[in-house]
Formats: sequence, structure tokens, C-alpha cells
Amino acid sequence: SLFGRYAPSSLRPAQPRKTSRLRIYRTDVALTFLSEMDGQNTWSWWPNSEVGHNQEAKKEINILFGADAFDTPKPERLIRRIIELATNPNDLVLDSFAGSGTTGAVAHKMGRRWIMIELGEHCHTHIIPRLQKVIDGEDQGGISKAVNWQGGGGFRYYRLAPSLLEKDKWGNWVINHDYNATMLSEALCKLEGFSYAPSDAAYWQHGHSTERDFVYVTTASLTHEQLQQLSDEVGPERTLLVLCTAFRAKADAYPNLTVKKIPRQVLSRCEWGHDDYSLQVENLPQAPSPPAPLPLAGEGRKSKPANAAQGGLFEEGEA
Repeated sequence: SLFGRYAPSSLRPAQPRKTSRLRIYRTDVALTFLSEMDGQNTWSWWPNSEVGHNQEAKKEINILFGADAFDTPKPERLIRRIIELATNPNDLVLDSFAGSGTTGAVAHKMGRRWIMIELGEHCHTHIIPRLQKVIDGEDQGGISKAVNWQGGGGFRYYRLAPSLLEKDKWGNWVINHDYNATMLSEALCKLEGFSYAPSDAAYWQHGHSTERDFVYVTTASLTHEQLQQLSDEVGPERTLLVLCTAFRAKADAYPNLTVKKIPRQVLSRCEWGHDDYSLQVENLPQAPSPPAPLPLAGEGRKSKPANAAQGGLFEEGEA
């Protein structure tokens, strides 16, 4: 009886259900229909008829860039399957090794936001031109027809800046010589939470956090007189964060100034002076072997087990 498995209160009378071949008439039983379920778990086996293959990916790239444009592309249908399973529309998709830009192109067509990172030159030769074609609606290959892609959207392109700090020949942290005054001000505004917006009227306004709170960045060593002049110009109604390499005054002598040294102020903010972020793969200790099972009662006797002649798959058993 089904009532042994299900509480009577959990059962409902099933309505007659018409299929292409027969009608099902059952009462007071638990019937589950696939069309009424939210979905089903994806299979771990993805045939190339559903997600594409390497030759399909090659054709997609060749249409965009010509023959032999990229060695290891992925088919757009494969990336679509992965993004469908892992994300919802407007989610953020990260590809740390962008390659030919397939992930970003597919994510864009599927209404996802995306971030791609690529240090190779194909960032300029492949990724940017490809995404431009996606945005302009010129890329009608891959999944474009399946998702009815007509173009639209946009993206921002950023270059990786050099490390703000580097070590000198004595091992001391100093500001990287590749940074000019503008780059330094913009970087420190970002690190300190200020919006970079240099003022033409006031030389000490490099950025702001509010209408009355500003930041000033300089590589000079400031004296008491210079800080006092800054304090007077800022006035009692405003505050100023001063980032300088050194100063000769008491930091708390000016009620409207906060004076901090660089690079000391930013040393703990990031990992400086690195250009290699390879993953450090460690060999973890192996799990201990499980203890041998205890012999069953009566196993000590010398009678031969019934399966003594059954060896391993490629072994010959002992007779």
C-alpha cells in the first residue's frame, strides 16, 4: 500500500492526464510529472551535438578573423551551457585567461556582465575586435541566432599599471619611478577611497570624498610653514588628507589636516612589486591508509576460502 510510504494528508486525487498514447486515471496516489517540475539536474555527459566541438570552435574563429587565427578556441555552445548552469541574467562572469574572448562574447550575448583579463597581445588582435563585432551586431555566428542576438551594450578597456611601489637597491620600499605625478595622485586617490578630480583653482585638491573633504598628494617633504599655509587655505569648514613622502612638523598640529607619509601609508594595502601571479600548488600529505579489517570469527581455521582461486582482473588466482 502507498499509504505505508506517504501520509494520507500528503496525497491528492490525480486528475485525468492525457498523453499522446493513453489516458492515466489514478486516484489517491503520488504522481510526479516532468512538466510540473522546476527542472532537472544536468547530465555530466555533454555530447558534441549539444555543446559543440573543437572543429566548430575553429570555424567560428575563422569566420571572425580568417584561417588559423587562434590555436585553442572553445565553441560558443559549450560556454553557453556553462554560463546557463552557473549564472543568471545580469550576473558577473570572470575569465582570468581570456584567450580569444569567447567567454566574454558569449556572456555579452546572454545578457551577463563580464570581466576578462589577458596579458597577451591577442587582447588587441582578437578580443577587442571580436567584442566590437558583437556589440555592432556583426557577429552572427556561434550562439547569436539561438539567443536572437542583434547587438548592443559596450565595454571598458583598462591597462594593467605597474606596481605603485618598488624596492630600491637597499631593499627599501619607494614609489615606482614609472609613476608621474598624475598617475601617483590617481592611484592614491583610489587606494584612500577618494574620487580623483584635480581642481584647476586649488593646487591641493587632487580628489574628494565629500563636498568638504579633499586629498592632496605630493612627493615633496613638507615643512611646518608649508603645512600651516595649507591649513589656512583649506579653512575651518573643510578637511584635507595630505599624503607626502616626509614632513617636519607635528601631525596633529593642524585641526583640519590629516598628514600621512607615503609609501608607509599604502604598504599594507596591496601586494607590491609582483609581476608573477602563478598559482602555488602544494603537495598535500596523503591520507593515512585505512586499518585492515578484523578477521571474522572462525577465519583462523585452515580451510580454503571458496573464492581463493579468484585473483584480480589481470591476475591468476592461487589454487
